[in-house]
Amino acid sequence: MSSLIAVRLETDEGAVPLLAQMSYSVDDPYAVQADFSDGLTVLASWRFDRQMLAEGVHRPVGEGDATFRPHRGPSGDEVRIGLRNGGDGRGGHAVLFADAGALRGFLDRTYAVVGDGEEFLDLDKLLEEFLAR
Repeated sequence: MSSLIAVRLETDEGAVPLLAQMSYSVDDPYAVQADFSDGLTVLASWRFDRQMLAEGVHRPVGEGDATFRPHRGPSGDEVRIGLRNGGDGRGGHAVLFADAGALRGFLDRTYAVVGDGEEFLDLDKLLEEFLAR
């Protein structure tokens, strides 16, 4: 299942509107996939911990490559998403803002698919797929 959520990227020159294609699958019940695009081209893809994203709607969480915290924006409640990419040697970072209600709606739909605390990862299947490669 997936949802398209409008986000804005904050830059030194101002705000840039983007789209976040948020996806969730029972095959990876702990994670949310986020593909950020300008509407035509995917500019960046990230995998977030679903629980951390859910907590970030209500309180600051994260201290590594991804952080989330509630924020009061010009049009209401938002979530500030901080992304840092230190693995490529360039140390890039981005700050995005997403509507908190849209994120809560997406998360509610993920919990309807796999409830909080009901996540299950079939390690035997995962190992079998890994060894088949």
